[in-house]
Order: sequence, then C-alpha cells, then structure tokens
Amino acid sequence: MRIVAVTACPTGIAHTYMAAEQLEKTAKKLGHTIKVETQGAMGIENELTAADVSGADVMIIAADIALERPERFERIRKLEVPVQLVIRNPEAVFARL
Repeated sequence: MRIVAVTACPTGIAHTYMAAEQLEKTAKKLGHTIKVETQGAMGIENELTAADVSGADVMIIAADIALERPERFERIRKLEVPVQLVIRNPEAVFARL
C-alpha cells in the first residue's frame, strides 16, 4: 500500500518527529511505502506534493492541531488519529487502514 502522512503536535517538537519515525518504521516493517510530512516548530518539512497525494492509496493524519493548508488533502481517503496513538501503538493505526 502507498501511504502519505502528516504529523503535527501543539509544540511541534518531539512528538511530531517521534510519530513520523514510528510511521516510517512500521510501514517498512509491514511492507508499505510511506512519505511523512511533518508540521512542527520548523514549519512544514518533507512537504507532500500533489503527485505524492494523488499517487497514494490512503493518508494518515496524526495531529493534535489544525494542519497547515489542509485543502491539499481533500480528495484522498484519510485516517485521523491522535499523535500519541501513533507513538504508543503504530501497528493499531495501520490495522485500521
């Protein structure tokens, strides 16, 4: 499965990047491809392109705040979860896809 994801937390420091790392590690373990955009203290990093989004089967949004420019993701099937769920139990998140 081809997955895109965005992680974002209120302070945009540790949890944003911890969640991104868990998504990447778990996707690889389960045989999926993934590209993760982070929206943290440094702004948007590893920004998802229109081609990334249109080429994906599903999107994971692990965010506890509103995303920047969410209109980019209007046409893709999404799973929205809290950041802590991705950090604590990423396989449960993938099981819901």
